[in-house]
Amino acid sequence: MKMKTIKDINVGDSESFTKTVTETDVYNFAGVSGDYNPAHVNESYAKETMFKGRIAHGMLSAGFISTVLGTLLPGPGSVYMGQDLKFVKPVFFNDTITATCTVTEIIEDKKRIILDTICTNQDGEEVLTGSATIFLPN
Repeated sequence: MKMKTIKDINVGDSESFTKTVTETDVYNFAGVSGDYNPAHVNESYAKETMFKGRIAHGMLSAGFISTVLGTLLPGPGSVYMGQDLKFVKPVFFNDTITATCTVTEIIEDKKRIILDTICTNQDGEEVLTGSATIFLPN
C-alpha cells in the first residue's frame, strides 16, 4: 500500500471496499465502541422496532469509508480531517455493503482533497451518503 500524492490524484478518481456485515461484526463493534443499543444486539427488542429486526451500527458502515481512505484512496499516511454523514437506510445483518469514495475537489495549496462518500447495499440502495476531507502530507 502506498499513499498517493496530490499530483497523483484527479477529480473523478474513485475506489471501493465491499464487506458483508455479519452478526459477529456487529457484536465486535458493540464491544469496541461500547454501544450496546438493543436495536443492534437484542433480537426480541429489535423485532418491536420500525426495522422489525436487528440492524448494524451506522458507524460500522462509516468505518468502511475509513478503509477506502486509509488503504486505497489516497491511502496510508493520509490524514482523515472530517466527514459529513447522512444515514439513509438501515443495514441489516448479512447485507453486503460497498463503500465508494470519489474525488470531487482538489485543494492543491492546502494539500487537501474532498471526496463524495457513499455506501450502498447489495441491492444498490444507498444506506449512507456524505463527504470527506483528507489532508495529504506528501
